[in-house]
Amino acid sequence: MPTQLLSGKSALVTGGARRIGRGIALALAAAGADVAITYRNSGREAAQTAGEIELLGCRALAVECDVRSEASVRRAIAATTGCFGRLDLVVNNAAVFPSVPLERTGLEEWDAVFETNARGPFLVAREGLAALRAVQGRIVNIGSLGGIHAWAGHGPYCASKAALHMLTQAMAKAFAPEVSVNCVAPGWIEFDEGSGGEAARFAAKTPMRRNGTVDDVAQAVLFFATGPRFVTGQILVVDGGLGLG
Repeated sequence: MPTQLLSGKSALVTGGARRIGRGIALALAAAGADVAITYRNSGREAAQTAGEIELLGCRALAVECDVRSEASVRRAIAATTGCFGRLDLVVNNAAVFPSVPLERTGLEEWDAVFETNARGPFLVAREGLAALRAVQGRIVNIGSLGGIHAWAGHGPYCASKAALHMLTQAMAKAFAPEVSVNCVAPGWIEFDEGSGGEAARFAAKTPMRRNGTVDDVAQAVLFFATGPRFVTGQILVVDGGLGLG
């Protein structure tokens, strides 16, 4: 893991209280960044993650935020810049992953997925843009292998992540040259060891012969956060080769 490459910088990770978001937030803190995380219903987990960030010697902020709401996002950005004095990196991680047969997906369900998975990253990026431009910052969106390869049981999710991939590329052109924008697209990520037959089935199909981990995703985010600013508009698939077929 890079050591202190982000010292003196600050990051905002949406949905950073648990799972992938937590792993990303802790990896950024380990690299020296002060980290703000947003949460919606995970206040206890957010407080715990903020405490872990502080144990790594960095400042932490946990902000309640609904990324679907323009006003809520605006308050979260203001709280972050007010606390840290700057904003160098935005990681758009907050997402929903419903499993609904496409033919039974109602309009409310469809819209709810897009509100979080596509509109949310747009709002966070737009509201944070002025602060990011001031320091030649970066945006990393968390997409999905499902935005590249269709998953029958997750139609709205796949469509929303495909939209986010295209939004990444549009942002990269629109926000250049001051801000670089890239996307990490995880495949199957295993959160609990021994999580059942489905996990074993995916591992067997993966050329690397294992499922992905939260740290695999976090390291990919660190690449975009610390690597060449000249890299922009890219979608990095982190799937162990699963998407190769």
